[in-house]
Amino acid sequence: MAIIAKRYDSGFPSADDTFNSLSTTRDGKLFYILTSKQLDRGGQMYVFDPQTESIQWIGDLTELCGEELGKAIPQGKSHVRFFEADNKLYFATHTGYYQLIDGMFRMPVSAPEGYALYPGGHILSYDLNTGVSESLARIPNQEGVLSMTMDLQRRQIYVITWPSGQFIHYDVNNRSLKNLGKISHNGEAGAPGEDFRVLCRSLVVDPRTGWVYFSIADGDILGYHPDNDAITPLEGVDLRLDYFGQYDPTRPGSMGYNWRKICWHEKENVAYGVHGRSGYLFRFDPSQKKIDLVERITSQPSRRMGMFDQFGYGYLGFILGPDQETIYYLTGGPRLSVGKHLYDAAHKNKGAAHGLENLHLITFHLPSGTYTDHGYIVFDDGTVPTQVNSIAIGKDRRIYALARFGQEGQTCMDLISLPMPDQRKP
Repeated sequence: MAIIAKRYDSGFPSADDTFNSLSTTRDGKLFYILTSKQLDRGGQMYVFDPQTESIQWIGDLTELCGEELGKAIPQGKSHVRFFEADNKLYFATHTGYYQLIDGMFRMPVSAPEGYALYPGGHILSYDLNTGVSESLARIPNQEGVLSMTMDLQRRQIYVITWPSGQFIHYDVNNRSLKNLGKISHNGEAGAPGEDFRVLCRSLVVDPRTGWVYFSIADGDILGYHPDNDAITPLEGVDLRLDYFGQYDPTRPGSMGYNWRKICWHEKENVAYGVHGRSGYLFRFDPSQKKIDLVERITSQPSRRMGMFDQFGYGYLGFILGPDQETIYYLTGGPRLSVGKHLYDAAHKNKGAAHGLENLHLITFHLPSGTYTDHGYIVFDDGTVPTQVNSIAIGKDRRIYALARFGQEGQTCMDLISLPMPDQRKP
């Protein structure tokens, strides 16, 4: 069964692969950032109004950070979603320009002629009333922001940097920044087989206590409280589960034992997350220090074939729906040739798709335990979106994502939407 999606044109045809950086605000509008890997142009920020289907350009990330284009490697993207508080959006920036070193894309160590090295990412606010952006803090040590969450109740921001994996705590109330140091060896700046560790892309706050939790590639779950000066591992619970698979955390190509995406469930006072490569949905109870596996929420073709998801890191298009009962997940399904899936062995050690895939919409209804694959997603001309690692649910009962697709004879990355499936309970 196919789901017909719509595509939109933001006017940035050279946009590169984009992760997260898409959220719905309380008034129903969608804010998003498209990635630039160009030296003379930063990532581009937009707002989409579902009522009029109009797109408004907000600005270039580099300029929104208060930096001048053309002087240094720009703010090429945001790797995080938006957090809304006090009628402002809070988010952060990252580089989109890399250097190939020893077969891996790294933070540049030698700047192109006429440019300075990347100055470091920014934690930003954007005022929804005035349209004014403000740089709240620059990330130290010329690192970008890979993942971020915000304790909306206490106005605390938590960040993991790239490439070395430093943990940053920013207090919005007193505008102070604290660097707790590296969380996992040398992060993705490390040497494969030695001190390399892929870094967590998703953090979660327990709103009852103010503790923030994240995972590391070795499988431990770490916690931090703003009143403390140390990050502590949770004892008696970890993610080294047989069902997730077996990984060498010193090697690139997967998220290791990290969770891929996680979100808080207020009704149950637990977190629900997904392990990227295996596609297992799990329930994390920090007060009980307990992980329970719930269901494998990969696509039906992946489940039937018994295969891992083809995107080595798994998918970030994972969200708890507005009913607080249904999880929505955009995941890949293998494309078949003569009954076999198309697999690209050259990508097995990279965090990329290991073969061509279709995009599937999965829902999981938590109270009833009902898994549904609603089918693969296509456009009205028969082409399909790819490289989807974002999701937002609009008040217009449509699901939004940022995807790669063909438009006017070229491939671009831009906004798409698809209808929300019928939510009648089983």
